[in-house]
Amino acid sequence: MSNIVEVKNFRMQFGRKTVISDLSFNVKKGEIFGFLGANGCGKTTTVRALLGFYTPTSGELLVDGKRFDPESAKVTVGYLPEERGLYRKESVIDTMMYFGEMKGLENPREWSLKYLERVGLSDKANERIEKLSGGQQQKVQLGVTIMGGPKLLILDEPTKGFDPMNRRLLMEIIEELHKKGAAIILITHYMEEVEKLCDRALLLKDGVARAYGKIADIKKEFGGKSLEQIFVDVYGGENE
Repeated sequence: MSNIVEVKNFRMQFGRKTVISDLSFNVKKGEIFGFLGANGCGKTTTVRALLGFYTPTSGELLVDGKRFDPESAKVTVGYLPEERGLYRKESVIDTMMYFGEMKGLENPREWSLKYLERVGLSDKANERIEKLSGGQQQKVQLGVTIMGGPKLLILDEPTKGFDPMNRRLLMEIIEELHKKGAAIILITHYMEEVEKLCDRALLLKDGVARAYGKIADIKKEFGGKSLEQIFVDVYGGENE
């Protein structure tokens, strides 16, 4: 299976501070890849460099074999950042239709209404974004992210703050996108989600990969422990 993402010897410095040190990994087409680590470990920096927001100090970050440029890229990318960004004064349906038109959907209103019904927000279509709860806004943001069927999805804490029922719903949506062929980079602190959904994963600490590979291989390397315990061990210093 060929790669949709390749990160090669990536190093990132801000002034004298090194945030990422010689990081290399790949994400295969059609897989769900867990990108793990505590806040501040370098995950967001890596994603922003991959999408062209940052210029790497050294190394290469490629999407489908090329430096990512949204204007010319043949592979469409959907990015759900941890910091949500919606037009708070606009209605839900107007916001979704705006993004749908930008992404070239044939019937953005129909798509948006079907999605809102799927996630239990059909009665909120005409509400202003600012009137929604944080979880409801998150569902709208996810809808905007997956519009048009991107071939690569980068989801940063997509279920953060959700109750178990809504977390299950969002996981079902992610699995459906995967079955349609999307590659998904899943950034999450819920290790059970990673064990259930991901083919492979990378655990980052202080800009360095501390574990990388198939989930079963990572667990074997750490004596058969769960991913949650491995996370605790790595960040607790037991395996440094």
